[in-house]
Amino acid sequence: MTISTHVLDAVHGAPARGLEVQLERLDGTVVGTGRTNADGRCPALTDGLALEVGVYRMRFETGAWFAGTPTFYPVVELIFQVTDPTVHHHVPLLLSPFAYSTYRGS
Repeated sequence: MTISTHVLDAVHGAPARGLEVQLERLDGTVVGTGRTNADGRCPALTDGLALEVGVYRMRFETGAWFAGTPTFYPVVELIFQVTDPTVHHHVPLLLSPFAYSTYRGS
């Protein structure tokens, strides 16, 4: 099973490059960490890890990423459930200083 993310900066209409991302189980066990690349993706987040069925939290350090720009959400945490270990789970994030949006991607 794999989990991926893609973060887009809605203000500039571009990928959110250099955003720190952390994936953990809901019990607080950190599964993976990384920073988004030039395309706003974080391929190393779960690279080589054996993931299990369960509830996960993906944490985006938006306050640090928006440094110098006022933002309402210093951290965005998305909690989602993985029920099928054979399916890829994609968790995209559309980001601006005062709003964000997400959905289950493919």
